[in-house]
Formats: sequence, C-alpha cells, structure tokens
Amino acid sequence: MSTDDLARRTRYEPAEAEPRIIQRWLESGINHPRPEGTAAANYSIAIPPPNVTGSLHIGHAFQDAIMDTLIRHHRLHGQRARWIFGTDHAGIATQTQVERLLRAEGTSREEIGREAFVERVWAWREQYGSEIIGQLERLGASCDFDDERFTLDEGYVRAVMRVFVELYRDGLIYRDRYLVNWDPGSRSAISDLEVVEQRVTDTLYSIAYPLTDGREIIVATVRPETMLADTAVAVNPADDRYRDMVGGVAILPLVGRELPIIADDYVRPDFGTGALKITPGHDANDFEIGRRHELAELTVIGEDGCMSAAAGEQFAGLSVLEAREAVVKALHEGGLIRARVPYSHDVPFSHRSGERIEPLISLQWFMRMDELARPAIDAVSSGRVRIKPEGSRRVYLEWMTAIRPWCISRQLWWGHQIPVWYRGEEVHVGEEAPAGDSWERDPDVLDTWFSSALWPFATLGWPEQTPELSAFYPTDVLVTARDILFLWVARMVMMGLRFTGDVPFSDVYVHSVIQAPDGRRMSKSLGTGIDPLDLIEGGPRPPVFSQGGEFPAYGADAVRFGLLAMSSTQDVRFSEEKVRQGEALTNKLFNAARLVLLRVDPDAEASPRPEAIEDRWILSRLERTKAHQADSIGSYEFAKAALGLYDFVYAELCDWYLEWVKPRLAAAGNGAVSSTLLHVLLETLALAHPIIPFVTEEIYSLAPSTDGLLAASRAPDGASGLIDEAAETQVQRAIVAVTALRKWREGVGAGRRELLSARLEAAGYEETASGIAALGGMRWSEDGCEPADRVPIPGGAVAVLDASGLDLEAPARRRQHEGARLEAEIKRAEDKLANTGFVGKAPPELVDAEREKLRLLRAELEEL
Repeated sequence: MSTDDLARRTRYEPAEAEPRIIQRWLESGINHPRPEGTAAANYSIAIPPPNVTGSLHIGHAFQDAIMDTLIRHHRLHGQRARWIFGTDHAGIATQTQVERLLRAEGTSREEIGREAFVERVWAWREQYGSEIIGQLERLGASCDFDDERFTLDEGYVRAVMRVFVELYRDGLIYRDRYLVNWDPGSRSAISDLEVVEQRVTDTLYSIAYPLTDGREIIVATVRPETMLADTAVAVNPADDRYRDMVGGVAILPLVGRELPIIADDYVRPDFGTGALKITPGHDANDFEIGRRHELAELTVIGEDGCMSAAAGEQFAGLSVLEAREAVVKALHEGGLIRARVPYSHDVPFSHRSGERIEPLISLQWFMRMDELARPAIDAVSSGRVRIKPEGSRRVYLEWMTAIRPWCISRQLWWGHQIPVWYRGEEVHVGEEAPAGDSWERDPDVLDTWFSSALWPFATLGWPEQTPELSAFYPTDVLVTARDILFLWVARMVMMGLRFTGDVPFSDVYVHSVIQAPDGRRMSKSLGTGIDPLDLIEGGPRPPVFSQGGEFPAYGADAVRFGLLAMSSTQDVRFSEEKVRQGEALTNKLFNAARLVLLRVDPDAEASPRPEAIEDRWILSRLERTKAHQADSIGSYEFAKAALGLYDFVYAELCDWYLEWVKPRLAAAGNGAVSSTLLHVLLETLALAHPIIPFVTEEIYSLAPSTDGLLAASRAPDGASGLIDEAAETQVQRAIVAVTALRKWREGVGAGRRELLSARLEAAGYEETASGIAALGGMRWSEDGCEPADRVPIPGGAVAVLDASGLDLEAPARRRQHEGARLEAEIKRAEDKLANTGFVGKAPPELVDAEREKLRLLRAELEEL
C-alpha cells in the first residue's frame, strides 16, 4: 500500500492486505532462524503436531494464536525464536480415511495387501496433507514451514526405532498376553487414555446358576453374552448369605461347564445379588480376580466384535448385541432369568472409532512406566517443569503416581512398524532387519503417542547431535489442551528426561476450551462447530447462531484478538462480540496511523521529545502498557494482554491523546507530526504486533525511517525514565474534568461544535487548561460576571458564563424522573422480599438475587 492508497481509505481492508503480508513474511525467512547460540538464549516452541488428516478448527486457531503471540513477542525482544513445525501421521485416523476411500472403490486393505495399502496412504497424504499448512499461514502463524517435519519421515523413524530398541534392552518394553481395550471399529488395541466413558442404561439381569449340590446361586450381570466364557462365580468373603457356598461348584447354564465358587474382597455385597459371574477374558476387574485365583482365561468374542466359534454353534458369528438377545432368550426358556431391572452405568467407548470397547485378552507389546515416571514426577514437583494452571499440575502428579503399564502396539498397517523379527523360536530386536532368510517382521505398529512423545527433540535431529538440537532444545513452553496432558505431555517429559537428560520444556500452559455459544462442545455434526476461515474470510454461521446468515470477513487480526480475549483459566463460550472488538481495534489503529502518517515529514525521525504535558503523559502510559503487556504474556494471561492493548489504543492513544494534539497538528499543517507522536505510533505497532500482526505490519511499511519488516525488527526496551507520575496525575484530573463537562453539555443540549464561554475556577490545571477547553467545548474567559451554571470538577468547578439557548433545568428533571423510577423499583423489591410466601417457597438463589437487586437499586438511588 502507498500513502496515496492510505489517503483514499478510511477502513483497513484485511482481505486485500493479509495475503500480501503473508507472502512477505514467508519470503523473508524470518520463520526459519539459523541454529546458532544456546537454547537458554534462544526461544522455541514445538507445535502440537496437527494430524495429517486434519483441517484448522477453532481449537487449533485458539492454540496457534497463543503460540504465535509468544513467538512474535520474543522475536521482537531480541531472541532467536523458532516455532518448530510438523504434522503427525495419526495412525488410526489416517488409516480409517484411506480404508473408507478403498471401500468406495469396491476394495479393501486386505484385498490390496499391506505394501500397496501403505503406498495409497502416502499418496493420500501427499494430496491432502498440506491443507492445514495453508490455513495456518492464513491465520498468520509464523511456524518454521521451511523445516517441516513428519512423524514418518526418514529421520523421525530412525529416532523412534532407536528409542524402542533401547527401552527393550533396558527391560522396559516387553510382550505379554494381557487384557486390553479392544476397539472393534479400528480392529486394534488402544490405550486407557484413548477410552472415553459414556453413560449408558442397560438391563441388569439376575440369572440362576445351579449348584452341584442341588441349590442355586443368583448372579447379576449386564452382559449375559459373556457368560459363555465364565470360569468362576465370586462372592464377598464377609457375605453371610454365601459363606457356606464358597468352595462349592456351580454349573454354567447353556454350556454345562463346572465353575468354582470363590471368595474375593472385590465383590460388593450390595451390588445386584452380591454374587458375580467371573469372566477373565472379557472384563478388566474379572481379569485381575482371575489372575489372583489362577482361573482359566477363555474368550468368546473375536477381534471383529462378533461371537467366535468358542461361543458355540448356536451363537457363533452373531454380533454382541444379537448374542445378548439370543442368550437371554435361551435362559428365559430354561427358566433361569430371575429378574430384569434397568441399570445406568459408565461404559467405555473408543475415542477413535466411537465403538463400544471390548476387553479382550491379546498378545501385545507393553511398556513398563514406573521407572520412567519417577524422574518425570520429580521434574514437576521440583518446578523444573511448571504446569499452569495449578489444577492441571495436581492432576498430572496424581495420574503419574498411579501410572500403569502402557500397551504400545496397535493392529494397524499405517505407522511405525515394530522393529522385531521372528524366525521360529528366534527373536531379533534391532534398528535394522537381521541377516539371513525366513525372518518375519512383527506386523503391529506402535501407538501414535509413542512416536509423538519424542516430538520436541526428534524434530531437531536427535539422535544426532545437530546444531538445531543445541540451539533450540529444551524448548521453552508447551501450549496444549488438558485432554492430552497424559496422552502426550507426561510422555514427552518422561522420554525427554530418558533420552536427552533434560526436560523437553520448562513451562506447560494448559489453555481453556472454547465452547459453542450455547455452552455445548464445538462439533460440525452438532451444528456447533466454527471454521476459523469462515470468520477470517466470511462464511456461513453454524446453526447454533440464532441470527443465521454469514459471518462478515473479519480478517485474521480480528479473529486472533477475539480468541485471545476469550482465553481464561476456565472453559469459555465463543463470543463473536470479542471478534468484533478485534475488528474495531484494527480499524481504530489504522485510522490513528492515517492521522499521523498523512501529516508526517518523510524524513522525520521517531524519538521521545515531549513538547507538552500530554506528550509526557502518553509516553508514561505507553511505558506502563509495555510493562503490563510483557508481564501478561510472560504469565500466559492472554486476555489481559489483548484487552490491555485494546484499552490503551482506544481509550488513551486515540480517545484522549490524539484528540488532544489535533489542534496542534491543524495549526502547524503538513509535516507537523512531532518526533514524539511518531515514536508513540511506532512503539504502539511493536506493542500490538504479537496480537494483531497484519495491520501493524501494513502500517509499519508506510512509516518513515523504517526498513524491512516489523516482524523482524527489534522492539525498543522499556524506558523507565519516561514514567512521569506527575503528568499522569494531572492529565487524569483533566480527563475527569472533560468527562464532567461533556456529560453536562449532553444534559443541557449543547451542540457538539458549540463553544461556550466559561471561567476555570479550580487550581492545578495550569498545564492542562487549554486541553480541557478544546476537549470540553469551552472558551476560557476572565469575565467576573455571575455564571449561568457551574460544573463540578476535581479541585473546583467550571463556571459556564453564557448558557443562552440551553435547557439548564433538563438534568434536574431527568434526575427527578430517574429517582421516581428507582423508588418504584425499590418499593416493588421490598414488597416482594416482605412476602413470606416468596421468601419461604422460592429457590434460595432467586431470593438472593432479589436481595442483591435491591442493594444495587438503593446504591444507584443514593448516587443519583
């Protein structure tokens, strides 16, 4: 944009400016700093790698706005700042996408084979994997796109293989048959942390199991289909009802297998009948009971989620729900159902596929976690890793203290194939395939979170000691959501300490979740999801927005500001008003810059050389705002940073300072902009740049004595010598005085441009009197005549000498009318609270709200 363009425009146009600026940033190389210096001197963040399948959603945009603010802030303050970028292969999610594509073509991964399937996934990744990069660029994210990493690129695979082999040789990785969370949807085991509990209402069946001595024992279960794999009946040893049955034998209905009756403290006498069927092959608690009592471990449900041949000819091939109906029907026909009652309970579902989890005994690879967890607990307890907010720190420590072995193998084809080969009874574990013929590699791949746990150091070239690793590891902060605190954050701390000897980051900032405007989670399927590009470029409002229609094209700066202004320690509802506030800020700053830059001498230099008290005031307020901004960003209080910037630009810079100096500018003509005013503008651009980078870069390119990019410049350090307490006090008094005069003028109906003759009858305004007159619409006079009215201001009053044509009684009438209204409202509230029926029967919160309303009404009346 040229200064001629600037003169023609009265509004900032993000749709025209932002693509130009993105290209300048990308071509400049500022996002790809040279790997020099030390990690302690530099600043780095590793992006939580978006899935290769993904596209930008509002949660990404929120998280990325936070990280970009941090990177830009530290770069402006002289640090070599790198935002490490890459994408995750997202094993289950990506494989699911490609399998869906194959089904649409009438084939499957099994038909085309593993090698061809993996080739199809790579092709799919090449076609769709870069979508999110363009979206991040559109948001203004200054990631190091030049050094993009991928969790399946050659160097990353080498790092993953090295870690697996070393942990195996250290005895921390092992293979075992154990009960796992089986996801029938993805046909793979998944970890405990990928399981979500959902409230489900099932039927609790009471079923009679006959005893060999002629009696019967009634067991309670919500899963009668799994009884086909029962290996015992358990009761509590303290339950007198069954004491004489312990040691006896029950007969499994429909099957005829003999089941020992055992005593175990796990059994709750108050649940159901107090007797439990024990199925070690299909229930986690039963599995533990079975191991304690050395029971057989039978399974009747297959990996496809259907009944296996072990369930018997009558039930084999049925789905779990079909088998449940068939088993209940057979039990009913045999007269063995004693009761059926609805039962609500939490049921595990796969976070990945949405299918109900089937606990199955399976041969899997596991990782022992206790040895790895101890130093990771100490790192947080000692403060080497600081987790904010404090609640997330407590949750981390509680989980790590009770950590269990991690099932790290997945029955997928897309991912890091486990580096283990078999030949007969021989087993080879290594980074490379063994020599010789007839070796077969383990078909399973590693859990995606295993490879992601290496992200902060593997992206920088580990296991090689690269210049990047020396310059940018450890990173400074991890910005993340709380739902992956254990899936990812804790595991990165453990792996970082184990393989680099240092923590991967010093701070973990766990940000809030932005909900839909109605408080529900954001989701496209629910009609509550918001595409941030629809906010930036204009697009349809989701159904959750009652007004419908389309979002205006707010631009990236407005969206970034709005998201940061929404941030909190608690989950928050999306506020379009905050985005509008950001749009207003960009336009306000743009027009403030027009005022300055259209009047500035092309050879002007920016420096703080105050000519009047208002200059000293704005310089002082600017220094305080810079310190407030640095403190807010440093403590991850992004709403304070964004709203503090808004208040400074709107209230102090534009509404007061620029209005105050306009008469000076008008009197002096073009080229009249002082070095102080230009200094204030440029420093405000640097202050605002981390939050609203586009408009500030655009304005900076038009300012004199600037060279290159604002994003690559060095922001001036704080200048405490410019703090001026006296100027702040005097100007603040003047602001109060002007506000009082404006309110009085509005009350009596004075025209906006009408200057009124007045006398200043107050001390302490020697340096601000001319400003008060200009801003308050007054013309000072020394006439000693009796005033028509007096307007109280701090330290005295302004005597208005000429009030002809003004309605001086209007304010009194308005106060009288407002007072009568308040008295009526107070009477109504008092009567309501005097009503014993209301106080005694209404919910306590309504009564309290009415009392608070009465208190506020009385305070308002007293102030009036």
